[in-house]
Amino acid sequence: MTRIVLALAQELAAIVAVGFAQRDEEVHQADPATVAAADLSGVDVLVVRSEPRVLNAALVAACDRAGVRIVPYATDAAGHRLAASFGLALLTTLEAEHIVHHTVPPHREPVCGGVIVVWGPHGAPGRSTLAASLAAECARGNRPTALIDADSHAPALAMMLGLTDDGPGFASACRAAERRTLDAAELSRVAQPLRATDGACSVLTGINRPGRWPELSAERVTACLEIARGWVETIVIDVAASLEEDGEILSDMASPARNAATIAALRSADHIVAVASADAVGIARFIRAYGELRALVGDTPVHVVVNRVRTASLGLDAKGQIRRTLARFTNVEEILFLSHEPDIADGAALHSRTITDIAPKSAFAAGVRRLAADVLGQPDTAATAMPRRARRGRKNKPAIADVAGVPAQLG
Repeated sequence: MTRIVLALAQELAAIVAVGFAQRDEEVHQADPATVAAADLSGVDVLVVRSEPRVLNAALVAACDRAGVRIVPYATDAAGHRLAASFGLALLTTLEAEHIVHHTVPPHREPVCGGVIVVWGPHGAPGRSTLAASLAAECARGNRPTALIDADSHAPALAMMLGLTDDGPGFASACRAAERRTLDAAELSRVAQPLRATDGACSVLTGINRPGRWPELSAERVTACLEIARGWVETIVIDVAASLEEDGEILSDMASPARNAATIAALRSADHIVAVASADAVGIARFIRAYGELRALVGDTPVHVVVNRVRTASLGLDAKGQIRRTLARFTNVEEILFLSHEPDIADGAALHSRTITDIAPKSAFAAGVRRLAADVLGQPDTAATAMPRRARRGRKNKPAIADVAGVPAQLG
């Protein structure tokens, strides 16, 4: 006999149970808030509402261990996105026949957008500048987008974008997630709007003092990001450089981990943008850290961006030298190059705006559009938007994304 558990609100569960009155299935009710910690042995089907406080990583893991089939229910787009993020097919009606014969999709479609983490090694290669511009580009067309500063060492997005850094921000959202009081409405309340051309994104600013890093624990960050997936379509996260697992060097394994926010964000990512600075020291640092990054994130897609490309620091054929070096030591072949142009970056800093907003026709903006199209799974329209003369001159260029025609700098 099939055993079905309805982890729904009491009134809704009572209505659904009526539909099973003349059927053979064994039906029970459970508290949605505690079902993830309950004993699920012997359960065949678990019906839950597709909302972050119920359908989360802890519940999915518990059901996987017990061999329980999850049937998520919702009637809104946010619920559909949340269920899809776990590879679950959504149920829009709670009729008994549909619950019993509800099946999961045969495979999970590749994630377009989702959580995008911008990381780079030490040395300020341009993580924050790229993260802000990428978020602004993803928000074009009023796509629901959020920008999060999860840097626990040197948060910079608030000051860079002219936003107040003494508001609640990301740390407040993480605390609410730990208390299980975080939802889309609360995220909207603690976020600040960032206006840009043809769209706007919501910004969760970082901690205003580096000494507050214990507030960004791995559990809090992971829980917050899971809930944020149901809040917006695309989340861009700026993280710190360090990848060391603090537990490996501390005798107290239960103590707070300084790099927990970075590691938790990277492990939650659907796409990772790895930024390197185009000079001898920057490339060397990237090569040494890239192996650690790959060991941490496994097969998560990594998009490599090399920033501040110029002949003054590497000599002739700077891009060719970088391409060959990365191919030899990291096996990276697909690279997005961004050139060195301090005037555009200084103008963006002066006006507290993103480079894509202040210089939309620059090569940097074209490169970010190409990167955004890649992570969002959209056609690359950068080439077709180029002037006719520029396209003719690029006919025989290599197939690697190269946007160094009109240079721009990442600050």
